Amino acid sequence: MNKKSLIKTLENLREEIILAQENNQLSTQPVELDQQRIGRLSRIDALQVQEVAKNAERRRDAELRKVEAAIKRLQTGEYGSCLMCGDQIEKRRLILDPAIPTCLICAKNLST
Repeated sequence: MNKKSLIKTLENLREEIILAQENNQLSTQPVELDQQRIGRLSRIDALQVQEVAKNAERRRDAELRKVEAAIKRLQTGEYGSCLMCGDQIEKRRLILDPAIPTCLICAKNLST
């Protein structure tokens, strides 16, 4: 992939994440305490749905930061180098996730 197509791919990912965040805003709104309108079990269910939506929002925020950092690395000429060790990230790994910041070895070390 050349630089232009990588930037386009990353910008498309960023737009998808932002759109998903906008679509999810209603799910993260506070749940009303009015038990006259909704029953206790419905309120518990609504709280669980809200918590799932908040967790999804946190994951999207992290993914958005990762994508934006990859765009910056592309612009500065640092794209494709592992942030941990500086070695080149395998092309197959970058094709699967163009925003990936680490090589496979460093990613494994981070997870242990």
